[in-house]
Amino acid sequence: MAGLTAEEGVAKPTSCYHGGIYSVNPKLVKVDFSSSINPLGIPDRVLASIRRNLCRISSLYPDPECLELKKGILNYLDNDLSLDCICVGNGATEIIHDFARAFVHSKTLIPVPTFCEYEVASYRTGADIMLVPLKNKKLDPELIIEKAKEKEHDAIFFCNPNNPTGLLCTKEIKKVIEQLGSSTKILVDESFIEFIDGDRKAHSLIDKVKEFDNLVVLRSFTKSFALAGLRVGYSVSNPKLAKQMSANRIFWNVNGVAQLAAIVALKDITHIANARAIIKKERSFMHSYINKKFQNFIACRSDVNYFLIRLKNKDSTHVRDLMLVRSGVLIRDCSTFSGMGHEYVRVAVKTHKENLLLLDALRSFDT
Repeated sequence: MAGLTAEEGVAKPTSCYHGGIYSVNPKLVKVDFSSSINPLGIPDRVLASIRRNLCRISSLYPDPECLELKKGILNYLDNDLSLDCICVGNGATEIIHDFARAFVHSKTLIPVPTFCEYEVASYRTGADIMLVPLKNKKLDPELIIEKAKEKEHDAIFFCNPNNPTGLLCTKEIKKVIEQLGSSTKILVDESFIEFIDGDRKAHSLIDKVKEFDNLVVLRSFTKSFALAGLRVGYSVSNPKLAKQMSANRIFWNVNGVAQLAAIVALKDITHIANARAIIKKERSFMHSYINKKFQNFIACRSDVNYFLIRLKNKDSTHVRDLMLVRSGVLIRDCSTFSGMGHEYVRVAVKTHKENLLLLDALRSFDT
């Protein structure tokens, strides 16, 4: 990771760069590897339900409390929690900003590189932002604790698995939570955790929200059920934190079609299981192919449905732009992540047919 010390702050980010087809000329994009969503797309039963109910739902105001969706979330999580532990947002990003408005006022700490909306949300509240660099792409809990104790921080943001590195950091986050006081609020973004190998429940911190009254855990329907265009996310915390986060929520923040889609999606657990099987197999194939066949690309280890590729003597922005023009394949230029330079790109794990297109596109740069 390039050029960042723990003492450095952050530029004033009024907005942040995301991937997706609208990050470039969308007419050029044939396959989008810059967005890391379920490779199987939206569940068929969700699409069928939308078709049946679209006319009726579109003429009705949605439930401002998302009660049926909250019930579905609790049933899906299979935890001993109550409805007032759940906040539902217009995507996980809205909840990140709700969290910042409620709890981030003076100082916040963010390990980097990571998802840029944590910085933007904190900046918009007027807080001073301390960026703490990862060590060899991994979270350093001792450094986080040290920096957090030097100056009391309102909040700390974690992403688990981290974006863009794709690595789990559950043990490290637990260590930080256990050693810091409850006055520091902690948001753990688990938007990608449902795609990891192994026991997802063991790596999730949702079971810890009763134990730690400063913990908020975030999830997203964008990644797990490919509802990126409908915008649905949720958080789990103790009721007091949930109430504080909802205080400035806009009425009807989640539209009726999005609520319906999320409710139906939660009943299709085989959809995520099937996607996990594809991801595990295809990630292994892509890693092996890239690291054995190419001279100028190194695929980095990942626990989830995307991974970093380190470029040898190449510029990430140049590679992204030229690859898009040549082949219609869009990858994520990582130079816009705080703490990263121009030597990394990030790619999603998709279906085998699509992954072959990515490998073909990379081959033209392997000179």
